[in-house]
Amino acid sequence: MLLARRRNFASGRGSLAAPPMLMMILAATLLTALLPRAARAEESEVKIEAQYQNEHDPVRKAKLLAKLGPLEVRRARDYLEMNDEEHALATLGHFRDEVRNTTGALSAARADAEKHPSGYKELQIGLRETIRRLNDVVLALPVEERPTFESVRSDLVAMQGDLFEALFPTAAEKRDNNRAQQ
Repeated sequence: MLLARRRNFASGRGSLAAPPMLMMILAATLLTALLPRAARAEESEVKIEAQYQNEHDPVRKAKLLAKLGPLEVRRARDYLEMNDEEHALATLGHFRDEVRNTTGALSAARADAEKHPSGYKELQIGLRETIRRLNDVVLALPVEERPTFESVRSDLVAMQGDLFEALFPTAAEKRDNNRAQQ
């Protein structure tokens, strides 16, 4: 009887044997739990930054920058938690400058955002999310420290508005663009 139980267990027919799929799921869950989330997020952030720095196409650069926005705000918030306002402001200022440069390169490469929205659309949506997260960071600051961060925020809001207007021009803007092209 004991020998029969061992054979059933060894062949996978016993009550204690787990199906192979269940074992794979358990192994994946264990592996995921062992890897710290911060390390995975940092790896992703470094990968996106490297891709952004090496990219020359303005459309792909805009798409990568849209992903970097929330990560840059998180980095700035981490600096603020360490009482390092200077690095936090430098991080956000650098991001603002990259948005300005990428937006300029994008509009130089693709004059009509309405007909060719790729890049414009992703950057505008990414900026909207970045600004929402930046609002939370600015509101958590003491009142005396807010003005410098609010100036970066207002620049990002203006650029996000410009992207939106490029994507959805008014009838008057369309007429002006048609006249300029003729």
